Amino acid sequence: MSPRPPVVVLGSASPARLRVLRAAGLDPRVVVSHVDEDAVVAELGSDAAPATVVTRLAEAKADAVAGMLVGSRDAPSDAVVIGCDSMLLLDGRLSGKPHTADVARAHWHSVRGRSAELVTGHCVLRVIDGTVSARARESSSTVVRFADVDDATIDAYVASTEPLEVAGGFTLDGLGGWLIDGIDGDPSSVIGIGLPLVRRLLGDVGVAVADLWSTG
Repeated sequence: MSPRPPVVVLGSASPARLRVLRAAGLDPRVVVSHVDEDAVVAELGSDAAPATVVTRLAEAKADAVAGMLVGSRDAPSDAVVIGCDSMLLLDGRLSGKPHTADVARAHWHSVRGRSAELVTGHCVLRVIDGTVSARARESSSTVVRFADVDDATIDAYVASTEPLEVAGGFTLDGLGGWLIDGIDGDPSSVIGIGLPLVRRLLGDVGVAVADLWSTG
């Protein structure tokens, strides 16, 4: 009898990331990290490279969730924790979630008709018997080509509230998909979790992704 595969834990409140993993055959537990992202970014300083920023945020989330697992009664004896963070890089500046309509509208006025880079940090931890036994982290980058949409379309999109709480103020798998002319890179990474990269990181912590697939 083969050993049971580790329990997959997604350290994110993002429904898009959860959908991507479920569509790809995983059925993760969801544990939200509640990391103070602004504090992590401030600690890194303004000179930190974009890839460093998002990867450190992903690692902070994964570490926080791993700590929660250790202290819980139903903690699995073997788990992999996945943390992610995405930000949009345009003109040398990173932007995350707009949060307000005014910020989202201004953001869209700045990106329409242009290309920007969505940078996503990933961190995978292997937690065995309450101890982090292995970790792997890396970032991915995908170019997003934004459509040159008019003011009325931007106003309608902002009014939908969809862009307010998503990285870079857009989605690829929602209403925002109408406003993206194309991408150069991994589509799943644009949605928030890059499957090819996570597969490699899982391998780095000793887990074969095929062993995690839910087939029934």
